[in-house]
Amino acid sequence: MANLHKFPEGGYAFLEGGFPYSQAVIALPGFAFRRIRFSSIVPVEQGFDWIAKHLLENNRPLTALAACELRSPCAFTMDGFRAFNQSYVNVLSDWGLIQNALNPVARSNLAPAFSPPEVPSFHAFTYTVPETCKTQDWLIAGSGEWPEHLPFPEGIVARGDISPAGMERKARYVVQTMQERAQGLQADWSRLTAAQIYTVHDFSALVPTVFNAAGMLSPGLTWHICNPPIQELEFEMDVRSIQHERVVQI
Repeated sequence: MANLHKFPEGGYAFLEGGFPYSQAVIALPGFAFRRIRFSSIVPVEQGFDWIAKHLLENNRPLTALAACELRSPCAFTMDGFRAFNQSYVNVLSDWGLIQNALNPVARSNLAPAFSPPEVPSFHAFTYTVPETCKTQDWLIAGSGEWPEHLPFPEGIVARGDISPAGMERKARYVVQTMQERAQGLQADWSRLTAAQIYTVHDFSALVPTVFNAAGMLSPGLTWHICNPPIQELEFEMDVRSIQHERVVQI
């Protein structure tokens, strides 16, 4: 299981991930998360500018940024994904978020099947605010059916299989990943407030056998008809437990 690191500069802790993002984040005692969704997607550069201004206006440091939810024009090749990640991480580094070669910020990045953006864009973001809470807010980064310790694309679960059986294998793996990351945070899974599913494939037959069995129906399942960020992946999720969320008009 990934190491859990405290990030006091941001007011949260994170599960160590790879170069572009952490696996999950949880608010430290004395802090809570705020999630803001844009009414319409905002190009990444403009989105970062808006976030920086918002944090300043709310007396929060840039290091309070805890998670980003992005949308892209289409699924990347692996090389294209790496190239995008470099420019994205450069901003986080400039903001003081990358320390000791570790990236604390969780992320999802999906490619809408309908009306995709012309350029990579922000859908939502999450940051910390000082607040005394009885419970801890937490958020799991987007993850698809590729165990990242295995080679790509050979390690993809049920690679190329979008039959009902193949999709079930993929979904079960992704749900297990969500639960394992919650355990790594020592988070309370029963306090789940949202579960977002990203796929272009009908998964409704899996609702009773996979999602209900995992205790995920209480907050409801939100289906975004999107492709995961890398070609050949077919199913992705992220989940969270955040008490305060809002939509801003852009």
